[in-house]
Amino acid sequence: MNDERVTVMVILKNKTDYLSLIDEINSNGRFKEDWGSLSEVQVPKWYKNAKFGIFIHWGVYSVPAFKNEWYPRNMYIQGSEEYNHHLMMYGEHKNFGYKDFIPMFKAENFNADEWAGIFRSSGAKYIMPVAEHHDGFQMYKSDISQFNAYEMGPKRDVLAEMKEAFEKQNLHLCVSSHRAEHWFFMSHGKEFDSDIKEPLVVGDFYWPSMPEPEHQDLNGSPPNQEYLEDWLVRCCELVDNYQPKVFYFDWWIQNAAFKPYLKKFAAYYYNKADEWGYDVAINYKHDAFMLGSAVPDVERGQFADLKPYFWQTDTAVARNSWSYTPDNDYKSPAELIRDLVDIVSKNGNLLLNIGPKADGTIPEKDKEILLAIGDWLKVNGEAIYDTTYWRTYGEGPTEVIEGQFTDHTSKKFTSEDIRFTMKGSSLYATVLAYPEDGEVRIKSLKEKSAHFHGIIKDINILGFDEKPTWTRTEEALIIRTSTVKSLNPIVFKVDID
Repeated sequence: MNDERVTVMVILKNKTDYLSLIDEINSNGRFKEDWGSLSEVQVPKWYKNAKFGIFIHWGVYSVPAFKNEWYPRNMYIQGSEEYNHHLMMYGEHKNFGYKDFIPMFKAENFNADEWAGIFRSSGAKYIMPVAEHHDGFQMYKSDISQFNAYEMGPKRDVLAEMKEAFEKQNLHLCVSSHRAEHWFFMSHGKEFDSDIKEPLVVGDFYWPSMPEPEHQDLNGSPPNQEYLEDWLVRCCELVDNYQPKVFYFDWWIQNAAFKPYLKKFAAYYYNKADEWGYDVAINYKHDAFMLGSAVPDVERGQFADLKPYFWQTDTAVARNSWSYTPDNDYKSPAELIRDLVDIVSKNGNLLLNIGPKADGTIPEKDKEILLAIGDWLKVNGEAIYDTTYWRTYGEGPTEVIEGQFTDHTSKKFTSEDIRFTMKGSSLYATVLAYPEDGEVRIKSLKEKSAHFHGIIKDINILGFDEKPTWTRTEEALIIRTSTVKSLNPIVFKVDID
């Protein structure tokens, strides 16, 4: 019997045992595999208070570092930029395919403690490495597939190293799985003479490479039972071996075929968290989960108004890619800080992505942005961390477009755009673009305001020694300063009674 056949048999045996274990845990646990039971979960208090986390897209796709993290798919689409680039740089796909980048992914300069120090200095409270992207390469030690960072490429359990380093810095380890899309992600390689060929069996890197559906078709190209069970045990293996505080799912799990498996996974994860003695959360997009059973996430966008439920935005320091490329189009720290303030005022968190290089180093521009955000949070963090929303998220003329993929251009906030957060008897009013003349008018705090008809006792400016003067009229609370200047948002701490 050849080695490949033995490997497949071992995987099947492990999967069968694992599925039995999952059923046993869910049978005996508090959470059952239905939306009613799963909706009893409580969002962890630390998570709602954290407000700011770091996302990390790092993997084999960081080696070609061309266009974005979808290189493994697009390099097999004939005529695409990635296809032509691949031919020019690496030759024909049948001789050098995506799998051949794996030995080049060495992570030789990766230092988890160095990463943890940077993330701590950024002001982030939770860190979410991508555990497996659409390409199917696991960034951790796995008993399910040999195509993982412990057995190939870096030959290190980089996720375990991150967990240890992050927790030493009091950062919460979270993980993301983008495995669902692997069902179709590599399928275009079957359309011409490449290294992606049948027969493909479970355990193969390119398996199953099925036809790619229209991405929002809830019933298109449904994964079969074999694939769905493999997906489930991969997710549960991450839960058991790394005990993440938040488990994030990318899109396409909203496909109808996943629904029973999503419920099974959520019950398992929540029941395991009961065993561990702490609360956890799941992130999802679209309507993959029932509202209230997990935390909704908006990719590269946000909400226009305050939401009664807790939510999260995930976006990146670069507009064009989640992973490292030498051509990344970076946002400014000021833009990202404004987005953080806007999101928090609407009952959300910001999960901000960076893309390390294949050698394991964080690009200087990514680092510069993170440290600039951290410098702002050192001064103004009390208006962010441990706060809650107020009666209104804010005021001002600038429209925030609601929904996904709206971060392609920078929002042009003005001195009239103000956001509110609350903690105890302190109301924080953050001016997103400070006026040059130093005069701020807050209409929501005018005399006899519909939002506040109470007493303002005092007003201070976070990070500045100047004591502002202020007057409250029937049109606005008017605050005047003479020395306050900044390209970043300015926070007024308003003591109320």
